[in-house]
Amino acid sequence: MEKAMHGAHGIGYEVYKRKHEVRMQVEKKREQDYKESRRMIAALDRRVHANI
Repeated sequence: MEKAMHGAHGIGYEVYKRKHEVRMQVEKKREQDYKESRRMIAALDRRVHANI
């Protein structure tokens, strides 16, 4: 978990766990990444179905 947290967000889990402000920044970024991935999937899905 520690390596994944550090690799994905540049901070360790202990800092994430202790600092509310850092936690909120990480969660905001996760939410943005999730929304962007959903948009990309929807766009790919539209392209696939348009070519059928």
